[in-house]
Amino acid sequence: MRNRTIKLAKMPQEQYTHRSAMQSSEGPHVYKVGIYGWRKRCLYFFVLLLMILILVNLAMTIWILKVMNFTIDGMGNLRITEKGIKLEGDSEFLKPLYAKEIRSSTGNPLYFQSARNVTVNILNEESKVLTRLVTGPKAVEAYSQKFQVLTTKGKVLFSADDNEVVVGAERLKVSGAEGTVFPKSIETPNVRADPFKELRLESPTRSLVMEAPKGVIIDAEAGNLEATCRTELKLESKDGEITLEAANIKLPRLPQGSYSPSGSGQKAYELCVCPNGRLFLTQAGSSSTCQIKTSVCL
Repeated sequence: MRNRTIKLAKMPQEQYTHRSAMQSSEGPHVYKVGIYGWRKRCLYFFVLLLMILILVNLAMTIWILKVMNFTIDGMGNLRITEKGIKLEGDSEFLKPLYAKEIRSSTGNPLYFQSARNVTVNILNEESKVLTRLVTGPKAVEAYSQKFQVLTTKGKVLFSADDNEVVVGAERLKVSGAEGTVFPKSIETPNVRADPFKELRLESPTRSLVMEAPKGVIIDAEAGNLEATCRTELKLESKDGEITLEAANIKLPRLPQGSYSPSGSGQKAYELCVCPNGRLFLTQAGSSSTCQIKTSVCL
């Protein structure tokens, strides 16, 4: 590489002294930095407007907190506790409510009110309805595989499913004026009326059958026992006997025979039995008069 030589020209002494004197005579230069004029006024206006907005926002926030009653425990009638959410007073839910447990405070009732109906659904893991309770303006409907009513001790009072209906109470009382209608059979160990009330078993258009493997007992301790039918009343015992035990046995409408001995004014009759089992009366004589009235047995 070639060596290069840089030569600096020397300023004359007189010229340097003259320039320094000129700078010292003029004094230092001042450069102004900032916003002036209409820009400054606009900046102050925007700062003032921002402060006003902050104050209005703060005032609105304080007003909302005051109206909604915001506290560290909750908002208004809604309180957040360790056990969950506590809601005081009346509440309105516009959409479905999902909760594990809903209960009232101690000593206060819990009300559910709706303009149409109240529906309670029990869902499974697949969100399918297993049990549904609907309380509407005309009826209360329950949809489930089994319906039970239990006592406080866990005893079944009423149970119903597809196969049977069980009444577990010690006594079933029907207070309707027309009684109870059973379209099919009924199985019970005892059927009785209230004290001083009548018990009536009837079938308006069909037959009435009472069966028991060890016997059927019909007992009227303080009243009469009546059996009424339109055509025939049949008492049948296949292997035993029929016993009529009473102080008086009356058969007031038995047919009577035509035999009347001359000059006999007595009112004694003889009970006769036809071969087919029909009973009839004939006026008693010195001997049996059952053979005279044979037309009744036809």
